[in-house]
Amino acid sequence: MGAMPERFPGYLRLLESGELGERADQLERMLACCTVCPWDCGINRLQDETKVCVAGRLPIVSSYAPHFGEEPALSGTHLPRGEARGAGNIFFGHCNLRCVYCQNWQISQNLRQRPANEVSIERLAGMMLELQDQGCHNIGLVSPTHFAPQIARAVETAAHRGLHLPLVYNTNAYDSVEVLRRLDGVFDIYLPDLKYADDEAARRYSKAPRYVAGARAAVKEMYRQVGGAAIFDQRGLLRHGLVIRLLVLPNGLAGLRDSLEWIAGELSTSVTLSVMSQYYPSHKAGGTDLYPLLSRKVRPRELQQVVEWIDELGFENGWIQPLEEAAADYYRPDFSNRAMPFADARDFQ
Repeated sequence: MGAMPERFPGYLRLLESGELGERADQLERMLACCTVCPWDCGINRLQDETKVCVAGRLPIVSSYAPHFGEEPALSGTHLPRGEARGAGNIFFGHCNLRCVYCQNWQISQNLRQRPANEVSIERLAGMMLELQDQGCHNIGLVSPTHFAPQIARAVETAAHRGLHLPLVYNTNAYDSVEVLRRLDGVFDIYLPDLKYADDEAARRYSKAPRYVAGARAAVKEMYRQVGGAAIFDQRGLLRHGLVIRLLVLPNGLAGLRDSLEWIAGELSTSVTLSVMSQYYPSHKAGGTDLYPLLSRKVRPRELQQVVEWIDELGFENGWIQPLEEAAADYYRPDFSNRAMPFADARDFQ
């Protein structure tokens, strides 16, 4: 636990000084020769040119709603019944990865959502304010990487109109360090998913070149910004800090031992971890013989091995998702229902 920053959330301080607008200007200029993620496509997205992520000038929003399936300190599901108001998640369409097992594949890899799901900056800001008005505990930007410039501008717009909730940068960690530096102070909570410790696995299963070095550099920058000590309010809701998600994949494909050793050695064992056991064969990993090592759920011994490594290395903070919880259909979203893609969220209210 650490002390709350002097001005919280950080973007309000940046708004007051005028720096938030300057940061948004800097990020938007990067779209003219796009370098907002490690692909460095070099296209002019301001002119609606597209390449790897098939994203142009306007952000693509596939859904926005209170979400009750994040970590308890984000969704508020540890609170007394009736007080949990959910994480105010905004799910962006498309992605700069192509994970063959993506649970959100309907929106991350359906590259024909434009222009139906494109929204203006004003509308994106309005979504943030709507979620705040619904009582959500935070605003979670899910898969924000390829829309970081537009998000920064929308935050400025929403802050002028009264936004005051902490912002969560919920990412696959395939992020540009340069972009993250310009987001310093904009996001109070970073929620990266450190997917792999081996570049060949990243290439085969997520089509991402040089993922390991890039993702680790990005997470290291997030740690530099918010430190290793998570800050919670009096109700146990996360208000500031870094939470590193580690998805357990079958057959050790995520290389979690190596990732844990890297976190302990390069960052700190005080970092908050979220170990997720909810993997199931989805998208291209389910129903085909293309990816046999991903064709089953996680076994109890595989999760227990990760728990043993965490104990051995001295980590103390975070969450470990039980296998029985991960088995729930709650983690099988259906984004054809844009208003409530996680249809049984009402069970948590």
